[in-house]
Amino acid sequence: MLAISPETVCYLIVKAREFDVKVAPAEPNPGSNPSDDRDVEILEDYADDPTYQELTSALESLNADQLLDLVVLTWIGRGTYDKDQWDEAREQAGDIPAKDAPRYLIGTPLLGDYLEEGLSELGYSCADYELGRL
Repeated sequence: MLAISPETVCYLIVKAREFDVKVAPAEPNPGSNPSDDRDVEILEDYADDPTYQELTSALESLNADQLLDLVVLTWIGRGTYDKDQWDEAREQAGDIPAKDAPRYLIGTPLLGDYLEEGLSELGYSCADYELGRL
């Protein structure tokens, strides 16, 4: 079912959590979309950050099918879809161009938690892998 290995997803979970720890919540600009503000803040303030670069590089190295799976896992993890709606969610995720998917994923607060929950819903666990190697 997955085009991306669970071990790769677990690696990305670790990197996303490392990045999230470094991203301080910003005060939203009144009258603007807080989600958009966070994306801009990340790009402006963290572009030279090694953790951001490592996460971005890892995501950009994936092919389109692997990125689609990450988006769907994120959506399943946050409860937008359930595992039985995989095909529907994957079709919807296809609306996000592959070149934009890394930015979309990095701009998702709690990405690591959502990916882990999505994997869990599909019966996978990062405990199955040596996290010390990640």
